[in-house]
Amino acid sequence: MSQKTPRQFFKPLAIGAPEPFRDLPVRLERMIHFVPPHLDKVRAKVPETAAKVDVVLANLEDAIPADAKLAARAGALDMAKMIDWKASGTGLWTRVNCLNSPWFLDDVTEIVMQAGDVFDVIMLPKVEGPWDIHYADQLVAQLEAKAGVTRPILFHAILETGQGVALVEEICLASPRMQGISLGPADLAANRAMKTTRVGGGHPMYRVIEDPVKGRDRISAQQDPWHYTFGKMVDACVAAGIKPFYGPFGDIADLTACEQQFKNAYLMGCAGAWSLHPNQIDIAKRVFSPDPAEVKFALRILEAMPDGSGVVMLDGKMQDDATWKQAKVIVDLARQVAAKDPEMTAAYGL
Repeated sequence: MSQKTPRQFFKPLAIGAPEPFRDLPVRLERMIHFVPPHLDKVRAKVPETAAKVDVVLANLEDAIPADAKLAARAGALDMAKMIDWKASGTGLWTRVNCLNSPWFLDDVTEIVMQAGDVFDVIMLPKVEGPWDIHYADQLVAQLEAKAGVTRPILFHAILETGQGVALVEEICLASPRMQGISLGPADLAANRAMKTTRVGGGHPMYRVIEDPVKGRDRISAQQDPWHYTFGKMVDACVAAGIKPFYGPFGDIADLTACEQQFKNAYLMGCAGAWSLHPNQIDIAKRVFSPDPAEVKFALRILEAMPDGSGVVMLDGKMQDDATWKQAKVIVDLARQVAAKDPEMTAAYGL
């Protein structure tokens, strides 16, 4: 047997470790805001930042120099003490170094042993297959038991290799700790030997072009080289009951392109995206919150079809059980947004 039975799947992996969640906690996670914890000036702004975002992530991996890894880890533990994270309603995550790095074991050990009841999620980079999740799962369970952690820490994996993409369904189903998956376009591009230095987004070389038309230039349109991988990841997450996220958009200065990429991700089913700079926070907040006009129309659908059955016409558009389900997705998200941002309650008509 290659997989655990359902009964065994939800058993703690260490004596004394907390019971795994059977359902993910309901949380608004429109943006995962990355903080470099080794920088004192940036870390000092964490309480202010936490009031503006849904998730603050202490980054220990890429973008942290090798000689600053220990300082970043110490900074992450300091962040756990800065505010009452549970009362704030803002999630606290950390991205540890990859499993084959010299820092991974100490990253996870110190995070769980010193602040395991504070951190909600450990983000695992460069996950190649379910075996990576299994290893981290067993390790964290042992540490939770040793530290007396009362609430299980969840995992968020990053798709950054071709093998990880090929096995994304198995990764999603590897553990009840799985909270979600993000696309990691920069490392994935390098692993695939893609000829680009961009971090996410489209590429001018990746286009479609119409057939020759006499008398004028042929119309051409830039395309998204990540669309296939993105769709595969979303479907795998949906099948496993976890959340898909768009990862980083690296061109900090191009806010228009960032917003469009986030819009694509939102439309495709993503719960949120990474924000690498404060100027991306408001974009993510706006994009991953449903439009008030769409919410009001969705509410009309639910009101016209309270039990989701039958057929009605609204503004000349047919509504049935399928559109009722679509409307419920919009309204459920709007209620989460309104709970976090009370000013949206009136805008949504809730």
